[in-house]
Amino acid sequence: MPDQSGRVAVVTGANTGVGLATARALAKAGATVVLACRDRDRADAAAADTGGEPVLVDLGSLDSVRAGAEQIVAAHPRVDLLINNAGVMMTPRGRTQDGFELQIGINHLGHFALTGLLLPAMLGAPGSRVVTVSSNAHRAGEINFDDLNSRDRYRPMAAYAQSKLANLLFAYELQRRLAAAKAMTISVAVHPGSARTELARDTPRAVRTVMASPLMSWMVQESDQAALPTLRAATDPAVRGGDYYGPDGWNGFKGHPVRTASALRSHDAAVARRLWEKSERLTEVAYRFTP
Repeated sequence: MPDQSGRVAVVTGANTGVGLATARALAKAGATVVLACRDRDRADAAAADTGGEPVLVDLGSLDSVRAGAEQIVAAHPRVDLLINNAGVMMTPRGRTQDGFELQIGINHLGHFALTGLLLPAMLGAPGSRVVTVSSNAHRAGEINFDDLNSRDRYRPMAAYAQSKLANLLFAYELQRRLAAAKAMTISVAVHPGSARTELARDTPRAVRTVMASPLMSWMVQESDQAALPTLRAATDPAVRGGDYYGPDGWNGFKGHPVRTASALRSHDAAVARRLWEKSERLTEVAYRFTP
């Protein structure tokens, strides 16, 4: 990894799993790391581990996202990296503080709002990047514009897949808009593969048991390795806007980080624009592409 001294990196969900491993590696490389977490005690523990700066950002509350973004920009008028890492998976039916279904609300809409609020601090920073963490689950996703918040029917896996497809549609549309504005900032997406983290805490017990078994080591990796696609996307000078990185192993479960391809539907520009416009209405965050 190139030296990151002098760079400011904001990592959401930096208190555990892949987010903590990402924050730890960036701090070790010299970056000033802002740990955007929803729990104060766990954020403080991560700060003690990494030397980072804890800031409360609950992606399930737009008020918290706004307050956290204001605190970050006040402390760091220039932000070089934003790692949209935090997420939930296959949660029981629930709502964010703003009434969104939990998975689309936290995984997509919270990050959409945070990115829009921090972007003005990034546009003037050479080499600045927004890295959005998706999942191979996006391949099963479909954006249900008629029921984005799964009010009529809630299926945990379908809602998760929708949110991960939304991550990619957002990342690619953000890159198109940045390029059109001739901005220095780029947008990149990643998937970490399969990892032993707390993300699976809401999955069925049998799934968690199997994933934790040493017999599954051929397809399940630890957090440090699962963070490598994010770290490459964030720091490799060869990365280009619109790239997508993930492990090179079988089915993308684990391996070394390489440029890879996402599903065709993730590149549907018309769907991406429609999702962007709906996200702006729901979050009341309007993007500005000038510093």
